[in-house]
Amino acid sequence: MKDEVQRTMTADEMPEKWVNLEDIADYLSVSNDTIRNWIKDGKLPYYKAGKRYKFKISEVDEWLRKGKITE
Repeated sequence: MKDEVQRTMTADEMPEKWVNLEDIADYLSVSNDTIRNWIKDGKLPYYKAGKRYKFKISEVDEWLRKGKITE
């Protein structure tokens, strides 16, 4: 029988957690209404799950780095 080595996943290997509108507003230190306006204006990457908005923080961070979110 072979010896099996068990290892844990690193943070880079873990799937990214989805966050909701309230979480992303808190993360960016803006109001929920500001997030809704950015969504409406196409200034923020988002996904819809039913009636809820979902976000990946890595995508939002990338938009910030590229200067695509401006008030």
